[in-house]
Amino acid sequence: MANRKRKDYYEILGVNKSATQDDIKKAYRKLARKYHPDKVSKGEKKQAEEKFKEISEAYEILGDPKKRQEYDQSVRFFESGFQPGADFGSGQSFGDFSQFSDIFDLFGMGKRGRGYEAPERGRDLQYNVQLSFDQALKGAAIKLNIVREDVCSNCGGTGAKPGTYPKKCPTCGGRGQIAQNQGFFSISRPCPKCLGRGVVIDTPCPTCRGTGRAKKGEPITVKVPAGVTDGSRIRYPSKGEAGLRGGPLGDLYIITIIKPHAIFKRDGSNLSLDLPITFTEAVLGTKVKVPTTNRPVSLKIPAGTQDGQIFRLKGKGAPRLKGLGKGDMLIKVKVIVPKKLNSEEKKLLKIFAEKYGDSPRGHLEKFM
Repeated sequence: MANRKRKDYYEILGVNKSATQDDIKKAYRKLARKYHPDKVSKGEKKQAEEKFKEISEAYEILGDPKKRQEYDQSVRFFESGFQPGADFGSGQSFGDFSQFSDIFDLFGMGKRGRGYEAPERGRDLQYNVQLSFDQALKGAAIKLNIVREDVCSNCGGTGAKPGTYPKKCPTCGGRGQIAQNQGFFSISRPCPKCLGRGVVIDTPCPTCRGTGRAKKGEPITVKVPAGVTDGSRIRYPSKGEAGLRGGPLGDLYIITIIKPHAIFKRDGSNLSLDLPITFTEAVLGTKVKVPTTNRPVSLKIPAGTQDGQIFRLKGKGAPRLKGLGKGDMLIKVKVIVPKKLNSEEKKLLKIFAEKYGDSPRGHLEKFM
């Protein structure tokens, strides 16, 4: 037997086997805060990610009473004297072994050519979530129904009819490969009987038809943080599809799609707004109320304001992710020139033009 230590999920979370579900939850939260990749320095990030993944895997099992019971059963099964190469049909239930990616590795059977076919990680899932502009700024809790391939509840992931078990392939002896002599050479190829898996199922589970997995819908609540942008990608570890042959669960990715706002435009954490003002307001100056995402604010327009001029309102933009403050609101002035004037208005403007005198195009005359 390979000298490898089986993963002990209790040891990973730092609790004993008699710990309550509340004790397990508290231990997980404490370790998750300590090893969260966003809480460590750049040099420790890779190691923290591995540790965080290991902690999450342990809590995925021990945090669920049913999975915890099956895990405890599987541990007792192997500690009772299971020998590598022996038939699975021993008459003992070892629970949902598809949840435990290290069980076959424990006996050195996780590599192709050394016995059973290697476990495969479950497929990642991706769901698009549409949010209003306000939900993206303030955060939201969105309810979804996730449909995924999960461990078959009828056979516990074995693929065999309840009461029966996968058996060592009689053709390859559980190796997953057979040797074929070609003169002086011997070439190995996948066993045609078990297709390289090392085991065969005489009576497949009627629910999953021998795959060990079945479609399952699961309602979940997705917590979207304040400040997400269009196309933000939120990862939920171990919420994807179940793995094959005891492989780990895939991840769930939520992609945010933000509906456009009627008046606000967004660039990262900054918001922008076009503010129309009249010709006289631009010339003489004024005070106007402008909307923000919270409440209106008063903005002073100085005399002589030009079309396209931008005023910045500090901290009135969108929240930055991870609580890093807010962006700014950029107010772009658009001077509205009247299209129709009566005779008196035209007369006054002509008098103004004569007194103003200076041409704004003087710098172009040398190119004429």
